[in-house]
Amino acid sequence: MDNLIQKYNVQGPRYTSYPTVPFWKNPELNENLWIDSIERNLSTFQSNEISLYVHLPFCESLCTFCGCHKRITKNHAVEKPYIDSVIKEWELYKSNLNFDSNIKELHFGGGTPTFFRAEELHRLLISIFNTESVDPKKVELSFEAHPNNTSSSHLQTLFDFGFRRLSLGIQDYSPIVQKAINRVQSFEQVKRVHDAAKKMGYQSISHDLVFGLPKQTLNDIIDSIDKTLALRPDRISLYSYAHVPWIKGNGQRGYDEKDLPQSNEKRKLYETAKTMLLDAGYLEIGMDHFALPNDSLALAFKSKTLHRNFMGYTTQKTNLLIGLGMSAISDSWFGFAQNEKSLAAYQERVNRNEIPVVRGHILSEIDLEIRQYILDLMCHFETELELDSQNADLFPEIIHQLQPMIADGLVKVEGNVVSITPVGIPFVRNCCMAFDQSLKTDLKETVFSKTI
Repeated sequence: MDNLIQKYNVQGPRYTSYPTVPFWKNPELNENLWIDSIERNLSTFQSNEISLYVHLPFCESLCTFCGCHKRITKNHAVEKPYIDSVIKEWELYKSNLNFDSNIKELHFGGGTPTFFRAEELHRLLISIFNTESVDPKKVELSFEAHPNNTSSSHLQTLFDFGFRRLSLGIQDYSPIVQKAINRVQSFEQVKRVHDAAKKMGYQSISHDLVFGLPKQTLNDIIDSIDKTLALRPDRISLYSYAHVPWIKGNGQRGYDEKDLPQSNEKRKLYETAKTMLLDAGYLEIGMDHFALPNDSLALAFKSKTLHRNFMGYTTQKTNLLIGLGMSAISDSWFGFAQNEKSLAAYQERVNRNEIPVVRGHILSEIDLEIRQYILDLMCHFETELELDSQNADLFPEIIHQLQPMIADGLVKVEGNVVSITPVGIPFVRNCCMAFDQSLKTDLKETVFSKTI
């Protein structure tokens, strides 16, 4: 395995979309082009089912490992005007599209959603759902929570509205690691929020962990997994730390590169954690995720209905995702669009009654086909090539690109089915790169973190 890691641990996309953001070809995507893309979706799929993502960007302090778009402030006066802008943006979508949406999934991400007072979050929800009651059995409502500022009021308000899922950002329990990444929180604080949510009736609690963090040792990851198993969350995300200081600036320069576990050392952190989780009865789901066998994510993986979008893995497969808020990304299946990444620019555009998209990508027919193959690989570890495709001339080159992985026992090709072997699961992104037509473009600068 060590030799394989050395061989395949190269720069590559994380594939939350295809094409990936650096290859988007509409850097000045306008509102009209984006609305046209959504209307194509509605006419093609004849469905009003949508997913909603709301980006709540404020944090009181900077976590130096973070690669998200955020705004650091202790001034909570920003809450109301920001929620006003998100409400207005949703109203702009409703008026432009003139359709009654059937919301199947809503997720609050950040930043720190629990930076906002529970009353402001409730006001936002009332506006989005137009005061209609929401049946939690028909819509999945979830939010990201910071253990240090998640109150019983947050939990109760969102539970009363229908939320049954939350994810707690843990990262690592080591005081040394926590100090390095400026994210200090005790196990007792995490346990307080976890137990309160469980007692209240939340049905799926996820803990987010990260491996490869600065100063993180094998003993640290063992201790963090032990503490996590003591609480036995329904889902666990075990993300690889993406070191991209050339993109995220000074936030990821709060420590030296020599403090980061490298290649084989980093992979050992993951394999150790994975073994502990599997031994404790969790199932490995897609990339970087684990779930208890009766959790809906595990059931979706086993039935091959698992879906992946900008919010991560989900059981709710909709063909339209609308992102609200500063820097939020939307997906019409036929196109991607990202909102203004500056808070001031975002609010100014919304105040001018404009849907605040600033860049994106309209997918070509080749893009759409390759996108499906990569989505299948990321969700199910296999994909079936369309032999009657107009793009079938691409297949010989794709198979040629996969030959090293086939020779190493990481990938199998049987007829027109490409599948990842169990030993090849850590290298799924490398397999996807063989399909990726965008990578034929010569990048002039480093834009990706390492794949493993």
